[in-house]
Amino acid sequence: MVSPTQDTDVIICGCGPTGALLAGYLGIMNIRCIVLEKEQEIVTDPRGIALDEDGIRLVQGLGLYSHVYTDIGTYVEKVKFVAGVHNDLYRQPFLTFDMGLSDGGGGHMGLLGHKQPALEKNMRLKMSREPTVDFRPSSTVVNISEDQENVYVNYKDKEGSIVKICSKFLVAADGKTGFTRKQYLEPKGIIMENTNTKYNETWVALNWKITLPTEDSHPNFPLWKLGYTPEDVYEKFFPSDFRFLCNPERPAVCGRFGPPDERLWRFEFVVIQEEDGHKMSEYESIKKIVFPYITHSGRKYGLPQDVTYPEDCIETLRCRPFTFAARSCNKWSLGRVLLSGDAAHVFPPFGGQGIASGFRDASGLAWRLAVACRSNFKDYELLFKGWYTERKQQLDRSLNTTVENGRFVTEKNFLKNFIRDWGLWTLQQIPQVRRILAKGDTRNGLHKYKFEEGMAFIPKGAGGLLFPQRFAKRLTSGNDHAEIVFTDDLIFDGSKKCLFQLVVLVDKLSEVADAADALVDIENLSNGELAIQDATFLVHDPLERNTNDSFRIARIATIEEFAASPLCEGRLKPVDFDIYRIKKEVANSKYIIVRPDRYVFATCNDKTELDEAAASLAKLLS
Repeated sequence: MVSPTQDTDVIICGCGPTGALLAGYLGIMNIRCIVLEKEQEIVTDPRGIALDEDGIRLVQGLGLYSHVYTDIGTYVEKVKFVAGVHNDLYRQPFLTFDMGLSDGGGGHMGLLGHKQPALEKNMRLKMSREPTVDFRPSSTVVNISEDQENVYVNYKDKEGSIVKICSKFLVAADGKTGFTRKQYLEPKGIIMENTNTKYNETWVALNWKITLPTEDSHPNFPLWKLGYTPEDVYEKFFPSDFRFLCNPERPAVCGRFGPPDERLWRFEFVVIQEEDGHKMSEYESIKKIVFPYITHSGRKYGLPQDVTYPEDCIETLRCRPFTFAARSCNKWSLGRVLLSGDAAHVFPPFGGQGIASGFRDASGLAWRLAVACRSNFKDYELLFKGWYTERKQQLDRSLNTTVENGRFVTEKNFLKNFIRDWGLWTLQQIPQVRRILAKGDTRNGLHKYKFEEGMAFIPKGAGGLLFPQRFAKRLTSGNDHAEIVFTDDLIFDGSKKCLFQLVVLVDKLSEVADAADALVDIENLSNGELAIQDATFLVHDPLERNTNDSFRIARIATIEEFAASPLCEGRLKPVDFDIYRIKKEVANSKYIIVRPDRYVFATCNDKTELDEAAASLAKLLS
């Protein structure tokens, strides 16, 4: 039985993290979409466990920040690199990244150890609350076709009936083996290719859920006699910091993830070339490879026998091999069909870039879909080409960094390892160098696209830069009791009517009125793509206090104000955090037009430049 054809603006195939984020942002933008997911329920298997600062920021953009450090996960304070052939998780590291020093520009901790099912649950709840989002689980795509005006999808629902949908665009977020790419686009020449960055390895990924032994449950456990509590025992055997075990014989990585009270632990290790990945995932192999890491020498405690964490306090949630590669599709869109997330590219396991990269795809694609769905917009292919050209630039950078991290961890050459370990150890004896090294990848600064034809920004000044996020306090009457907010939440307040937003930077509150004078014609010049009532004014003097409520005005907040606010609960207080970074990154430009994906469209110093940028924006979106 085939039902009558249904109509929508966008079909999303797949409701993993990428599809859910895309649907959430389309919902915020009031774009009708139908989300098809072949599974009835969220997969309970925790797969990805690491999310970087960009990823956290994009989850915040859905309005889910209050869940980040509660039911989704916990911050990772330190990432340690440990050398040598041994099983000691407490061996002195040759390099430590201190994520508490992180200021990648997004206003968040550098790394979140998350529980993917909890992340997906919150994202699905959010998107399902959007009136324009129609989520349909237990839906299996069986056919795709398109013409010049529409794309058509036939899917089988949970009753076995065939349902037909007509939409303007289709986005595949259904993974590397999904129907859209494998069955529809590959015959048309869209293929997954190896990148210039070579990487192909098999790893076993193991998830454990840990429970605490007690004196009642394990009366003979030897550490009770030494005064250890159950929580002490857990802390001793499963340290909180994330560890890359740079063992040349079998590299591995381990660390906690998810909410702290769930006590989840990930251990991943390399499958050596002659080994079988499935056999190495069996329990006997795990006992040989992983259990030595949770076995301590009795000498550590002054005991005659070694101490192993009780085996019956460990529940295996997952243990399976994965082949990791660095691969990307030659094109991410063809006609009205687009690829995102793992359907478009796959990552090695180092650096927490898999989910975050799919999030970046979705964020950059959402506003372009919103524009392409307008009745008078025709040049959608160029718009989408600009999207994946931008994303491929950032993907290449992320892949290079990720693979280099992998080589750093898995190097087998004795001489190279010796130089690495002792060289880094020696450098860290210099306090200033140690602090720089501890900041890790955040020293590279915010990402900025290099302009190519079709990209959606003006290639001068800070155009193409990921706009920094800071903390702010609204400058309204009664300001002494105003809440601390993220600047993104001011700039992209859901009550605003425009996709693109105008940010005005001033040093003093007294400068606001003059700065506002330049905005009087902004709506006409931009053809309604910018609005004066939407503009956000950021005052950079933290001593400024009250004003009237005629403009959306806020001042940059201090670290101390943020630390005392609810936004800092569950995470570390920022360290080495530059509250003036927005001004510095845009070279003191006064007017900044920001895209919905948080990238800078244009930076302007005066009304003339602003008027030109507004006209360019109108042309781009017309």
